[in-house]
Amino acid sequence: MKKMFNKYNLCWILSMIGSYVLLSVLMSAGIIDSVYQTVVTTIIINIILATSLNLIIGITGQFSLGHAGFMCIGAYSAGVMVKQMPSMTGFMLGILIGVIISAIVAMIVAIPTLRLKGDYLAIATLGFGEIIRIVVLNMKITNGAAGLVLPKMLNFPFMYGVLMLCLIVIINFVRSAPGRACISVREDEIASEAMGINTTKYKVYAFIIGAVIASIAGAMYAGNFYVIKPEMFTFNKSIDILVMVVFGGMGSMTGSVIAAIVIGLLNSFLQNFSSVRMIVYGIALVCIMIFRPSGLLGTKEFTFSGIGNFFKKRKEVKK
Repeated sequence: MKKMFNKYNLCWILSMIGSYVLLSVLMSAGIIDSVYQTVVTTIIINIILATSLNLIIGITGQFSLGHAGFMCIGAYSAGVMVKQMPSMTGFMLGILIGVIISAIVAMIVAIPTLRLKGDYLAIATLGFGEIIRIVVLNMKITNGAAGLVLPKMLNFPFMYGVLMLCLIVIINFVRSAPGRACISVREDEIASEAMGINTTKYKVYAFIIGAVIASIAGAMYAGNFYVIKPEMFTFNKSIDILVMVVFGGMGSMTGSVIAAIVIGLLNSFLQNFSSVRMIVYGIALVCIMIFRPSGLLGTKEFTFSGIGNFFKKRKEVKK
């Protein structure tokens, strides 16, 4: 219990509660209208996706390009169950089924592929993501290329609650003994093995947790945006998630959160400028890679203690 309610966790919880209260007030006052509420929902889903992929790439050091595949599993599991049982109970069952399928598939994929490294692992996970999409495309229960039309199932409080739960799970895993083992694997896999760490086991742990949380993000997408199609979960979607991780800093969860917010707002502001949207988007990414090649925060985390130390140092310098 003490570990769950340490200062670090409490800072995260308080900051998320504060953000929720602020957003709720702005929505109730009409400052954030229905259009921008959609942007907020998209940002919430992107935060879940970015942090879950960062667990695999940034913390464990495994270059995965199959994250859209797990998102697809979650979206279609929830979508199919809602079609069969159009209620919140059906939706929750869909999330549970998606989590179970994603965990099993992640284990099947991870055990052989995580022995690979670098480009070979990226190609293997990319192939897996495409296999999932093609399977969904050719199944009758998923309605093939036409996809599924779904009712809106979720509201903002539910979405934000899921976001808080996912972030707390990821952060606590990173700060746990298995999480520190994953970081040691990222820094030097050979040295980790020499120290007696079962590197394959911990890489599989991180991969499964990341896959399960991506599946939950897919279910959140299905519960909000009415239509899901296989073409929404292509290689490009995996690249979009990867961009958020690299933009924020591989290994920094707060970096992924900030990157998802910045990129979400940038996309919304550029919707009316479709002709130059991708150009501006590309220029922004090139600039961040030139001036901050490690991302916005690198491997550092944004903490209240860090802010306090920063102001203390400034006072000391002035004195």
